[in-house]
Amino acid sequence: MSGHDSKYFSTTKKGEIPELKDELNSQYKDKKKDAVKKVIAAMTVGKDVSSLFTDVVNCMQTENLELKKLVYLYLINYAKSQPDLAILAVNTFVKDSQDPNPLIRALAVRTMGCIRVDKITEYLCDPLQRCLKDDDPYVRKTASICVAKLYDINAELVEDRGFLETLKDLISDNNPMVVANAVAALAEIQENSNRPIFEITSNTLSKLLTALNECTEWGQVFILDALSKYKASDAREAENIVERVTPRLQHANCAVVLSAVKMILQQMELITSADVVRNLCKKMAPPLVTLLSAEPEIQYVALRNINLIVQRRPTILAHEIKVFFCKYNDPIYVKMEKLEIMIKLASDRNIDQVLLEFKEYATEVDVDFVRKAVRAIGRCAIKLERAAERCISVLLELIKIKVNYVVQEAIIVIKDIFRRYPNTYESIIATLCESLDTLDEPEAKASMIWIIGEYAERIDNADELLESFLETFPEEPALVQLQLLTATVKLFLKKPTEGPQQMIQVVLNNATVETDNPDLRDRAYIYWRLLSTDPEAAKDVVLAEKPVISDDSNQLDPSLLDELLANIATLASVYHKPPDAFVSRVKTAIQRPEDEEYPDGSDTGNSESPAHAVDSTSAPSSSSNVPQAITRQAAAAAPMSPAHAAPVPDLLGDLIGLDGALVPVDQPTTPSGPPLPILVPASTGQGLQISAQIIRRNGQIFYSMLFENNSQTPLDGFMIQFNKNTFGLAAAGPLQVPQLQPGTSATTLLPMSVFQNLSPGPPNTLLQVAVKNNQQPVWYFNDKISLQVFFSEDGRMERASFLETWKSLPDSNEITKDLPSLVINSIEATVEHLAASNVFFIAKRRNMDQEVMYLSAKLPRSIPFLIELTTVLGIPGIKCAIKTPSPEMAPLFFESVEALLK
Repeated sequence: MSGHDSKYFSTTKKGEIPELKDELNSQYKDKKKDAVKKVIAAMTVGKDVSSLFTDVVNCMQTENLELKKLVYLYLINYAKSQPDLAILAVNTFVKDSQDPNPLIRALAVRTMGCIRVDKITEYLCDPLQRCLKDDDPYVRKTASICVAKLYDINAELVEDRGFLETLKDLISDNNPMVVANAVAALAEIQENSNRPIFEITSNTLSKLLTALNECTEWGQVFILDALSKYKASDAREAENIVERVTPRLQHANCAVVLSAVKMILQQMELITSADVVRNLCKKMAPPLVTLLSAEPEIQYVALRNINLIVQRRPTILAHEIKVFFCKYNDPIYVKMEKLEIMIKLASDRNIDQVLLEFKEYATEVDVDFVRKAVRAIGRCAIKLERAAERCISVLLELIKIKVNYVVQEAIIVIKDIFRRYPNTYESIIATLCESLDTLDEPEAKASMIWIIGEYAERIDNADELLESFLETFPEEPALVQLQLLTATVKLFLKKPTEGPQQMIQVVLNNATVETDNPDLRDRAYIYWRLLSTDPEAAKDVVLAEKPVISDDSNQLDPSLLDELLANIATLASVYHKPPDAFVSRVKTAIQRPEDEEYPDGSDTGNSESPAHAVDSTSAPSSSSNVPQAITRQAAAAAPMSPAHAAPVPDLLGDLIGLDGALVPVDQPTTPSGPPLPILVPASTGQGLQISAQIIRRNGQIFYSMLFENNSQTPLDGFMIQFNKNTFGLAAAGPLQVPQLQPGTSATTLLPMSVFQNLSPGPPNTLLQVAVKNNQQPVWYFNDKISLQVFFSEDGRMERASFLETWKSLPDSNEITKDLPSLVINSIEATVEHLAASNVFFIAKRRNMDQEVMYLSAKLPRSIPFLIELTTVLGIPGIKCAIKTPSPEMAPLFFESVEALLK
């Protein structure tokens, strides 16, 4: 909608829906278009206009492109909640996909791809097949993306109808934008698939390189990203590819530049000629420098990517260090990144310039930035041996300024310099000791104490200095206490005179009797025993030579760096984390177990299952006691049956915020099943009856509620509040209930967020709720949270991973419970029933007449639950053993397993 359409958002009249209904059925085109705009406006601000579905769909029969777009926008949102009515629109879609106007053909196929309703998916195939071979390139490029959307809804259908082959053919299309979209679609499908679907051959390579020069900037990004995964066969081919891609470095769009850099870096690994590599490094420097003249947000992204690039190829920007000098008006996040890169690029050639910069930063007003600058000087000293002395003299100059936090940070880094260059710069210790009184930060105190202890023989009054710290020993943080303990022992071993003897008694007494810190107590006891039994052995242990610390400026693990460089220009390169650390692809997998029966007695004589050793009399089972069925099959297991794609929430609907929208009572929100539990009966709610239950649907948690008004007055203005609870459940949006007339009822699905208002204390299932309306007092009631609503769709574990996790968790994390009244009659039915609640089958085995099943589930924040169920089929009594990193959740878990197996 354009700017002057804002008037459509100011519709707050009482009889709005009936009035809109009349306008939608008007014979005047303009009135009809205005009505649809009002409906979209109401929908955008979260009002429920689903009752107008049929009337809006009737407006589809129009030649007016603007009106058609609005109707399609409405359809995309409400098709989820009105799948049966959405089918009414299918004929119009099919008709529009053959319209003479290519814009309408493309619009129809795009919208059909956005309507994520299974029933409609089949009708989409024929129009999509036609549009993929359409004469107009605009229609073909839109249809390409539609294939990726369809694959997400129903992968089998896409493969059966040959859409993947058609997409691969489109890579040879004569229109570069069609090629780019086909590549984008295939890349997305490849990400969602476990088998190779999109592999670039030398034949498709030349087609992509040709299209690269002609398509739009985002098309170029898609093609470059795809090409970066291509491994050239030899150095010559790599050189050829790089030559064709290098002109992209001059592009105005930052994303194109970064994608080209990623692509060139990948191919450079194969290029053997040093001259070619040197030449490429020269060519890559100017575009990267240009990125730093953009606005701060883009600078930050560029800097995070450059940080990775210089770890692999520092020569690219070795001569450009000046562009990373901080400007006074740079935001702090940009300054911090620039500092990191300057440390990485610092060399013997430029260290003087760099130190001048760092020294200047150390006198700025931003405390965090100052600290980082001082630490940077220390890191340069550790990195560059020949420059260490200059770095130390700068640090000493900064200490003389006597700014408290500068002094403390300087002492911390000087401790590291002493570790890096032993017996070289100890002459400065006297200067450091002058600042003792100003130290108040644990890390600085600990560093100073370490220096005193390490060089006690060179400091005449070392015992006095340590004694000044000992007065506050009980109040000090653990970090300082541990250093004080070790430094006092070092002093005693180096100067076993009367003073240190008394000090060591006081310290050891404090660290063993007066403390509740096990680390401190254990270390103190070890020292005590060493000193009392063999002082010479104590010297060997406590005064042993320490390994020299190394430069940490390139701290990323090489394999992680490879992965991050392959993901340049994505979020992974900004977070400096691999994609799977923050992206979870949610797929619901309801699957049948494989038949893993063994001949009777095949498992007899094997070591017992993990839970078997845990009963009232025996000791906890050893961690090597791992599930046999898994051990035997981990390597040779047949692949699990394919997962069915879960319906992914439609982005547009989520943006407009309709997930909490009210649904009329004749369209129930919960599947036909048991009625919702009554939590406020009409007798106590002055005629208002509230029924509710926490449910999980499509990976999201909702509070499903039913309001029934049995009073004599209309009720409106409903609001809801949740008290702090174990899982921090809170409403993710307002409670949307219309005015309830006497004798009517309404249901609503309220989306919930997790970990918003956590309650302290041991986990429990209590959910305290308050509901109010404008006519009555606040109603307070208690509900019960079922743990199973938190089981996530990605809770399935691979057998090897299950095994590894089981072994890695300590025995104390294994908890067993008998469920005497429960009975399992069929393993297959049980597995299917549990999978529907996201408890996933891993393996099973037979132990004498007992069936042993292994399953896994996952709570939010990736807390796994490894489950072992042991039972005799058809006979009451199940033994349930679980292992989890969060054993405090065990009682709630057993409760939910019991509920699921009833």
